[in-house]
Amino acid sequence: MSTVGIIANPASGKDIRRLVAHASVFDNNEKINILQRVLLALDAMGVKRVAIMPDYYGLGERAIDGVKLASLRVDVIDSPMTSTEGDSTVAAARLRELGAACIIVLGGDGTNRVVAKGCGSTPIVPISTGTNNVFPVMVEGTVAGMAAGLLALGAVDAENTTYQAKRLEVYIDQELADIALVDLVTSSDLFIGTRAIWDPSHIREIVLAQAVPGRIGLSAVGSCIQAVGAQHDTGMYLEIGTGGTQVLAPLGPGLVTRIAVREHHLMAVGDEVRLKSEAGTIALDGERQIEIYPRQTVSVRLTNNGPRVVDIGRCMAEATRRGVFQRLGAEPIADSR
Repeated sequence: MSTVGIIANPASGKDIRRLVAHASVFDNNEKINILQRVLLALDAMGVKRVAIMPDYYGLGERAIDGVKLASLRVDVIDSPMTSTEGDSTVAAARLRELGAACIIVLGGDGTNRVVAKGCGSTPIVPISTGTNNVFPVMVEGTVAGMAAGLLALGAVDAENTTYQAKRLEVYIDQELADIALVDLVTSSDLFIGTRAIWDPSHIREIVLAQAVPGRIGLSAVGSCIQAVGAQHDTGMYLEIGTGGTQVLAPLGPGLVTRIAVREHHLMAVGDEVRLKSEAGTIALDGERQIEIYPRQTVSVRLTNNGPRVVDIGRCMAEATRRGVFQRLGAEPIADSR
């Protein structure tokens, strides 16, 4: 049976950057609206089952109650609910075990980071509903649902319509501590606190898996120097400070700031950079996660061990070339999985 998983984070798009910058709150009612459009698209495509992560706001239950579906079965999975980011990791692993063809993720960079820790080789369809949205894409839920449906039904080739994302692996004293999908930042802040990193004067070093011009957030510092695409086999290291160059970068909504960059260089996949071992914190994809102490050895390796990601545009284009939508216009295609 064709199955699509859904993980929707009710906490995404609501952190401290609403106070220190001009970010808007991404309302949970809008997330429900997106989920309903996703479900309607999956139903129209002929997908048989959707499995949704439970959450404290009940996004999945509310979306189901407000939409009429012809034949799509929608279940909220049996998964622990602690109202922490670990819920998304556990749910991703559960959806992988259930045999989901792909997982639709509603959230920002941080949400996709924790989903990536549990989804294994199951491709993800990241829909932007967070604060930092470099990794997920701004896409209409209807189209995202159609792309997920094409993959679930085997109507397009998964190898041609997905790509392996990069990731940044953080090692402390040579032990893997955590990962990031977009950016890793060391800060002089001694404690995790409110998690979101927003004060540029506290930033020491930035390591990037991608630096796409036109995106907002800490990766914008790198993209103002040189573009590094999501599917390029490179990353970037930057040391913040005077003595090199200076850029004007969009660090947040309405927050365009001059940043002095002392040093920067590209990294190839497999390269590892040792960070300065001063006391402070490490932010992963925009949120402080790790406290570091003097005499610890901290390094970051760029790898191709990130999640498989559905390229929605490529997916839809291949379906068009194959005449899938014409066949679907006549009647739902048979599940070839």
